[in-house]
Amino acid sequence: MSKTNYFQLVYEVTRQIPFGRVSTYGAIADYLALGSARMVGWALNKSFTAEGVPAHRVVNRKGELSGRNFFPTPTLMQQLLENEGIEIIEHKITHFECLFWHPEELDET
Repeated sequence: MSKTNYFQLVYEVTRQIPFGRVSTYGAIADYLALGSARMVGWALNKSFTAEGVPAHRVVNRKGELSGRNFFPTPTLMQQLLENEGIEIIEHKITHFECLFWHPEELDET
């Protein structure tokens, strides 16, 4: 599989994350059964040239905004999440467990 195809698969899954919910790099990697959480992060780091990829909705397994420094400004990720009603304290999503969305939910519908 080419890098471009892998990126597109990551983007397709990321586009499915509902407004006001978040997922993790690892959950996306597990769902795709290709690569690792780090590879998903790498793909999302390049997503700013792809249309409609809500990369701000993907965080680390602890609910931390670990990718915030890869956004055009270090505060943009938090601003976008807060615009969706998600509360963040010290770069960490509060009530992360309640807001977590796993791509397996796609298969349940």
